[in-house]
Amino acid sequence: MNIAAGEFKAKCLKLIDRVNETREVLVITKHGVPKAQLIPFCKKRKKLFGFMKGSASITGDILSPIK
Repeated sequence: MNIAAGEFKAKCLKLIDRVNETREVLVITKHGVPKAQLIPFCKKRKKLFGFMKGSASITGDILSPIK
């Protein structure tokens, strides 16, 4: 969906709510030229790599051969 900057300025709060509800990207234009995007916020997911960092501990000597 595209909207002119002046109209966006007048209806900013309503448009933010609409983008949040519809999850649709809003393109803000000036004189017909795209200048910015309003996108719905999404919470960052935990990264898969390294998510268990700090959850294990090493006890004893791990370099010596097992007897």
